[in-house]
Amino acid sequence: MATKIYTKGGDAGKTSLWGGRRVEKNDARIEAYGTVDELNAWVGWLADEPIAQSIPSAQSDTEGLRKIQDHLFRIGGELASPDGAPANMPQVGSKEIVFLEAWIDRMEAELPALKTFILPGGGAAVSRCHMARTVCRRAERRVVALENANENANTELLAYLNRLSDYFFVLGRAWMQRSGAEEIAWPLD
Repeated sequence: MATKIYTKGGDAGKTSLWGGRRVEKNDARIEAYGTVDELNAWVGWLADEPIAQSIPSAQSDTEGLRKIQDHLFRIGGELASPDGAPANMPQVGSKEIVFLEAWIDRMEAELPALKTFILPGGGAAVSRCHMARTVCRRAERRVVALENANENANTELLAYLNRLSDYFFVLGRAWMQRSGAEEIAWPLD
């Protein structure tokens, strides 16, 4: 007989961390990896956008976004591990940060210089980039809260999430340009 997806273990408002420790579902650690999970869902939506596959290059935006989903799964696993990530768990570190920076640099090389603030929007796909950016910023704040609570979150996670929010901003600009729309400069008048 197949294992059922539901365990009923969380019915009373508690859940288990990696290693079995039970905590409230609003615990700072659960908030952190739950927000990373939410971000991962947004990234999946971005990866499914037709515009993500529209750039003629060696690697489509979809492939890069799927790698980011892998990175976010790693981050979620590490955040779910109060005693530090198990030795066999892949982690996010400087290699993944460099991956994001290279992707950002490549996109920025094709964009006009940013001379003003821009308002989020400019099409459904671009707006989703901005939603991912804001959820990413929230995830970053949740990881900072863990640090402040002496929960010893990996400091490279913060650097990665900080860079990732920049990536979503630049991706939105790149998709805006690719779609032929114009950025909405702020202030409006």
